[in-house]
Amino acid sequence: MPSMNTAKAISLALCVAALAGCPDDETIKTPFVDKFDRVELGSNWLNTGANYKIVDGKINVKGAYNHPLWLKKRLPRNAVIELDVMSKSGVGDIKVEAWGDGQSYATRKGAYLATSYVFIFGGWGNRISALCRMDEHANDRKTRSDLRVKPGQTYHWKIKRQGNKVEWFVDGKPFLAMDDKDPLTGNNHAYFGFNNWQSDLYFDNLKITPLK
Repeated sequence: MPSMNTAKAISLALCVAALAGCPDDETIKTPFVDKFDRVELGSNWLNTGANYKIVDGKINVKGAYNHPLWLKKRLPRNAVIELDVMSKSGVGDIKVEAWGDGQSYATRKGAYLATSYVFIFGGWGNRISALCRMDEHANDRKTRSDLRVKPGQTYHWKIKRQGNKVEWFVDGKPFLAMDDKDPLTGNNHAYFGFNNWQSDLYFDNLKITPLK
């Protein structure tokens, strides 16, 4: 019979090999809130290799180059995700992922195919905002170019997924939406993550609420 340490090592190896989060991760069934009012990231978060840290009660990251910080709890199939976001960079480029595999990250700088819906505000030099289904450069992404991220301004985001529809609101107003005929579901599409390329970003007041 393997020792306790050996059993834990085997379990961890299986989680990593699956590239789909850990089978023991719990699904969020009641509202989950993280205000980051502490010093360390904590055990709920998986850092895939970037300089995520807590600064003044907020998650801060710069130059992650598509190494997300994944929440180690499964998202419900239908849910509302709310958070506050801010970029100190003139290029804007605020980015999160939702319903991803909870493990993936860029293995080469500049080469990354997400496993999630990707939400980018002020990307590509603060010129384009996009709601993407895995591939940020695919033709099926939804975009707009009429709004720019203002450095230092805090925005409140709400991401809602119900059925085949994914909706994104900024400061209470509809921002972008997608009807996905082949929605991302299953173990490979069940996690939320903060992400970043080069900009100096801050995230706060994360709330995830299950929907029926």
